[in-house]
Amino acid sequence: MTPEDLVEIEMIKRIKYAYFRCIDLKQWDEIAELFVPEATCAYSGGAYSFEGRDAIIEFFVKAMGRESFLSSHKAHHPEIDLTGPDTASGVWALEDWVIDTQWELDIRGASFYDDRYVKRDGKWLILHTGYRRVFEEMEPRGARPGLQLTASWWGTDGRSSLPAPD
Repeated sequence: MTPEDLVEIEMIKRIKYAYFRCIDLKQWDEIAELFVPEATCAYSGGAYSFEGRDAIIEFFVKAMGRESFLSSHKAHHPEIDLTGPDTASGVWALEDWVIDTQWELDIRGASFYDDRYVKRDGKWLILHTGYRRVFEEMEPRGARPGLQLTASWWGTDGRSSLPAPD
C-alpha cells in the first residue's frame, strides 16, 4: 500500500462519515451529493432496496424525515480496499440508536455495511450501500417511568432543557 493509497482510503472514509452525519441531521440535499445518480442500496438485508439516487433519498425522507425520528449512527472499523484506480469496496461496523417519539419507541442495533465506491471527476462517491443486521431490538419508551427527552436538534435547537447547576 502506498501513501497515495492511504490518501484515497481517507477520502472514502470521509464520504461515509458524511453519509451518517447527513442521515442523523436530515441533510437530504447534502447526502444526495454523496451518491452517483445510478446508486443502489439494500438496507436491512435487502428488505429496503432501491435503485437510483432519487429513490434512495426519497426513502430517507419518508423513513427518517420526521422531527420525531431522532437517530444516532456510529460507524467504525472500516475495511476499505482499492479495487482499481477509480473503484473501491468497504465494510463498516455500525451501531445505531433511534428514538421515535411519535411511536414512543427506542430501537437499537448493530450492522455491517457492505459498500462500493467509484471515483468520478476526482471525487469518491457511493455506488452501492447496504447493511445486514447483527441484531436489532425495540423497547417502548413508556416502559421506563421518568424517561424524558431533554434536548433535540430540532425541538430545542440542541439545547438541554435541564436547569443549569447553581
